[in-house]
Amino acid sequence: MAITACSNIGFPGVYRINVEQGNIITQEMIDQLKPGMNQRQVRFILGTPLTEDSFNQARWDYLFLIRNGNDTIEEERLTVFFDGDKLSYFTGTYLPSSEAALRQAAAAERAAEEED
Repeated sequence: MAITACSNIGFPGVYRINVEQGNIITQEMIDQLKPGMNQRQVRFILGTPLTEDSFNQARWDYLFLIRNGNDTIEEERLTVFFDGDKLSYFTGTYLPSSEAALRQAAAAERAAEEED
């Protein structure tokens, strides 16, 4: 019990390294995404998703964390949605640049119209 209690306190002088986990996502990667891309093309740009729900093949989640001990220094998220095999839209920390944003908004609007 004493060891468990000390684990949250931390020891003076002990250096904790930054730990990176997940997929590194950059603005350049986001700008390459275009509605209508197939899943293979998206996987080539972004890499393998951190979580891929076996019950919902239309959603991929990418997460990137930098932690120092129990403290989260940086957290970035990206969720990619597909309609069949084609990229429909994505949401998350990064937004597409201006031209890419227009394409993304148009695709999201079309997807919303098709659902109604």
